[in-house]
Amino acid sequence: MTFDWYILAPAAFFAGMVDAVVGGGGLIQIPVLLGQFPATPIPTLFGTNKVSSIAGTGAAVWRFARAVSIPWAVVLPATGAALFGAWGGAALVAWLSREAMQPLVLVLMIVVAGYTFLRKDLGHAATRELTRADRWKGAALGLVIGLYDGFFGPGTGSLLIFAFVRLFGMDFLHASASAKVVNAATNVAAIAFFASHGPLLWGIGLIMAACNLAGAQVGTLLALRHGAGFVRRAFLLVVAVLIIKQATGYFHA
Repeated sequence: MTFDWYILAPAAFFAGMVDAVVGGGGLIQIPVLLGQFPATPIPTLFGTNKVSSIAGTGAAVWRFARAVSIPWAVVLPATGAALFGAWGGAALVAWLSREAMQPLVLVLMIVVAGYTFLRKDLGHAATRELTRADRWKGAALGLVIGLYDGFFGPGTGSLLIFAFVRLFGMDFLHASASAKVVNAATNVAAIAFFASHGPLLWGIGLIMAACNLAGAQVGTLLALRHGAGFVRRAFLLVVAVLIIKQATGYFHA
């Protein structure tokens, strides 16, 4: 098995940096893994991507938790539900076609980008206090996002951030921190599923994980230093890239 570390290592670092701020690291790592290992089964590469990603996500959670107050009353129910949702979503791959999701995701991303762009004040500051009912909303959100991440995946972190801002009135910085906790859970579930259904490239995944972790440290530092406005701009950029990627893949197919 031949591959180029001078491609894999920088890709993992940059993916960790982007993922720590607004999600979307898979947009970078998965195409690189597919290019480096064209003969390797897709589930193996997806699982290896998660092995790399979870290191950066975990580091971002730890760094954010020390610097900002994560609303655990909402985040923990969302995280628990996302664990089950991600496993169920990964299992759905055996019965449903991922291609069926592509046009729906494309429309959703366009709506999210348009809404965020037009609402200039969205996510610049928290707009309300959390209530008891938000715990159940958090659990429902985690289940839906977990199913999506396990089944399809692109843009999970970005969708989580948008949902935390729109549904719970968080600013983009706290939404990003909260999204990392839920993302860590979906990564664990995905790794468990893929590892139980075939071999993963553990050696490659772990070395990429070290690079991803280093990138996450840089990304988290940038988010904390520059605040919600910076995260909002990065969010719009990543969602725009997601839209272009999904549209290109859909119309090409």
